[in-house]
Amino acid sequence: MSLAPKSQYSKLKAGTQNESRSDLVVALSLFQWEVPIPEVTTKSERRAVTIRDVAKESGFASATVSIVLNKAPLSRYIPETTKKRVERAAKKLGYRPNVFARTLRNQRTQTVGVMVFDMTDPYCIPILRGIETTLYEASFLPILTDVHNERSRFERYLGMLLDRRVEALILVANWLFVDVDVLGDLEKSNVPTAMIGRELKAGSVSSVTTAPRWKGVRSFAAANRLEIDPELVVDLPESSDPLSSFDAGFALTTELIRKGSPFTALMAFDDMTAFGAVRALHKAGIRVPEQCSVIGFDDISHSSFLTPSLTTVRQPMPEMGQMAVNIVADNINALQQQGKISAIHRKLVPQLITRESTGKANSQ
Repeated sequence: MSLAPKSQYSKLKAGTQNESRSDLVVALSLFQWEVPIPEVTTKSERRAVTIRDVAKESGFASATVSIVLNKAPLSRYIPETTKKRVERAAKKLGYRPNVFARTLRNQRTQTVGVMVFDMTDPYCIPILRGIETTLYEASFLPILTDVHNERSRFERYLGMLLDRRVEALILVANWLFVDVDVLGDLEKSNVPTAMIGRELKAGSVSSVTTAPRWKGVRSFAAANRLEIDPELVVDLPESSDPLSSFDAGFALTTELIRKGSPFTALMAFDDMTAFGAVRALHKAGIRVPEQCSVIGFDDISHSSFLTPSLTTVRQPMPEMGQMAVNIVADNINALQQQGKISAIHRKLVPQLITRESTGKANSQ
């Protein structure tokens, strides 16, 4: 396709104002001649393709077309040749089923609300992948919300999801999450709900959790006759920013070093905190792992990229998402058949991933 000869384009740039206008008309005329202008469809002329349109195109009755396209039980009595002819007509016309009308008929929306307390938290990403993949395989559409660690946003999104009649809810709770009494609304709504990362003992909210971290550390220490010095235990400050744990890990480790109490190993609450601890140790001239071993928790994607790479406790995060979907799917089926749901609590076993940040400490 040619818009205008090169010589005309050169004239248009170099000629006088009158000549430019004249050549511009020529160029536009050539453009109009070479490229036909598509027909414009106004908003009033556009409309959705209906069952009746497909019936007219295929030559079959609207009832037959409806049975075929909606895959109704009666469709097994319709010949394959008829089905294919209806499907070809629907594809040709660009027919799409009216999901909202179908929802009103069978009271099913095939949607699941997914509430994340902070989407920027690296801990959430593999969990969300597990949720999304499993929902896709089960033909459910996820509606994802990020509540930004804000109670008011959580309450508002929860109400909006319930108004849209989601068939289930999955909550990905972070370490800042505390029991929210508004979850009592879920009891009244009878919506199957699973929480990842926390376990609510009361009510019908199901959960997928790993063993509490601090409890696990103390149990291990007791079993191996190790004494935990309270002077060497520090608490992370609460923050709505999950990435702030890096700064907290750096600051708290720096403070531990400043106190002068010797230590040859450090266990962080999560991997981001461990990254900050490694930075503080390096700045203080303490070699990892020769003089101090460091271990994290979660095994987020960056753990293997650090130098030295981080030893950590891996949570099976994609599997946690998958299990949460399976739990709510089972409860959706139970609700359809029996009219009631029950809480299901499952725990997954974490796995130690040994890398370069841990080793035998140098006695010197």
